[in-house]
Amino acid sequence: TISAFIKSVRGSDPDAALYWLAKMLYAGESARFILRRLIILASEDIGLADPNGLLVAVSASQAFEYVGMPEGIYSIVEATIYLSTAPKSNSTCCYFDARKLVESQGNVEIPVHLKDGNRDRDTLGHGVGYVYPHNNNENHVGQQYMP
Repeated sequence: TISAFIKSVRGSDPDAALYWLAKMLYAGESARFILRRLIILASEDIGLADPNGLLVAVSASQAFEYVGMPEGIYSIVEATIYLSTAPKSNSTCCYFDARKLVESQGNVEIPVHLKDGNRDRDTLGHGVGYVYPHNNNENHVGQQYMP
């Protein structure tokens, strides 16, 4: 049932999400488990399209812990409706592509211009060639940040 619930929220169908939520709670599913899944969904499926989604999910979890049952259900419902109607983005999943790249490359040397240039800079050459983006009017310098 949790799968149907999450997929309904992800699919932007608050009515279906509330149906599956009611079914889970009626069957005795742990509210904490549901809230945990909403927190995950807020980062995984809504992410940067609406960063407040994570705040809503975490706040719902905290409110539930404070209020308890049965009134704590209101915070779960509020988070469910908010997340169901929020814009969606799974851009945070790009991390896993980066992780695969790191695993496949092994130990890669950090480019000199990205190394800490504060201590022993002159001796080690760290930070040489780094361009500080805030010193550029457009805050974009076209510097290479990947190894």
